[in-house]
Amino acid sequence: DPDMPFVPSIPEDQFILVEEGDPTAIPCRTSDPDAQVTLTNSLDKAVYAFYDSKQGFIGNFPAGSYTCKTMVKGVEFKSDEFLIYILRATSQLPVEIEALKTVYKTGETIVVTCVVFDNEVVNLQWNYPGKVKEKGLIKLDDIKVPSQKLVYTLTIPEASVKDTGDYECTARHATKEVKENKKVVITVHDKGFVHLEPQFSPLEAVNLHEVKNFVVDVE
Repeated sequence: DPDMPFVPSIPEDQFILVEEGDPTAIPCRTSDPDAQVTLTNSLDKAVYAFYDSKQGFIGNFPAGSYTCKTMVKGVEFKSDEFLIYILRATSQLPVEIEALKTVYKTGETIVVTCVVFDNEVVNLQWNYPGKVKEKGLIKLDDIKVPSQKLVYTLTIPEASVKDTGDYECTARHATKEVKENKKVVITVHDKGFVHLEPQFSPLEAVNLHEVKNFVVDVE
């Protein structure tokens, strides 16, 4: 089609997510398989890469915007702009789970965090006693500096005894068959308590001028 040398692209094709180090395709396909196509970057400089009219330009491209150009009967046509985003994704999944404390009283707020290191391409799921009732609030912080961290925070407001149990986060790599899960046990008491355990008898005898120590373990 001389009036439409580039096959129209859908919006999803224009945003290209690539794992660091992986090749990808910039899908500016042509309606003429013999068309001569040039790839340019955001500075309008030519980028050299293998071209297939059915797939587009294939190669390892830096992050940024790219446009394809072709000539039809002396008229220049440009494709849509394609944006490449490079995502950091190691083959391993280093995960840590943290809880400020593991024993709570009724009415307090439970806070548990799950941290995924050196990966941006992760699916994370929580399992915890109040999940069925959707009691938890989940927040994600994507930290880039000084290193890549995904910090998932699970907050349970107004905790009750029923919130006692295992709090588990499972991270799954979005493109590889890799997963990692971590768990912490949280206990919620109906109310605070003090437990005393004396290390002496109800009746103790002492000699005159003797120094006697009375020891009590307090929990």
